[in-house]
Amino acid sequence: MLLAIDAGNTNIVFALHDGNELRHKWRISSSSSRTADEYMVWLTQLMKLENISPDGISGAIIATVVPQALFPLQLLCRRYFNCTALVVGEDNVDLGIKIKLDNPKEVGADRLVNGVAAHIKYGGPMIIIDFGTATTFDVIDEDGDYCGGIISPGVNLSVEALHMAAAKLPRVAVEKPEKVIGTGTVTAIQSGIFWGYVGLVEGVVRRIKAEFAETHKGAEMKVLATGGLAPLFFDEIPDMEAVDQELTTYGLSEIYTRNS
Repeated sequence: MLLAIDAGNTNIVFALHDGNELRHKWRISSSSSRTADEYMVWLTQLMKLENISPDGISGAIIATVVPQALFPLQLLCRRYFNCTALVVGEDNVDLGIKIKLDNPKEVGADRLVNGVAAHIKYGGPMIIIDFGTATTFDVIDEDGDYCGGIISPGVNLSVEALHMAAAKLPRVAVEKPEKVIGTGTVTAIQSGIFWGYVGLVEGVVRRIKAEFAETHKGAEMKVLATGGLAPLFFDEIPDMEAVDQELTTYGLSEIYTRNS
């Protein structure tokens, strides 16, 4: 089996793939101080609950946007799974796509992995919206090449920033309010966050499509959403054609297969 690790700013996802099949997926909060031994104690307990032996893991691949997390994750794979993990972004790992940026090293590994997966599963050209720690928009052309994107503050990050910066404003749960016009502080914040991000996504998608069409002979773009909060917004944004929560782990599996 393949151990695919997606290390983000908020969570680290560990996924087990058996061929093309996703067998299991677990997540743990990101921490730059966590050691390889701590990861192993936590992971082996979860694997034991599913009757999976560590000996069944034959390969590993890592995508991380947290540089401090890379070494302990690599050590985890070497010490406990007896394999050297492929690392997305390193020169020896072929993604099978071109990165059409001024500095290709700047783009997050998870965004490239999502681009690979989206093109394989859905074709292109494509806008991928990831509702993560940041809300990102990634543009993939008809050949699957990465053309660039947009980064904005994530939904939960905005809620937290509002709570911390304004003494009288409480921290609220992110959810769709019953009405646009809030009749209390909590519902007013929820409406501002929810409908504010609906407007942000709709506006950005519209502008991306218009700009892309100008340079690609009027090509029409699909829109795909991923990330934990994607289902919350899906019904209110008609441009979104699908939500795929397994996009990153699928992409990691495909990249590993390409490089095996």
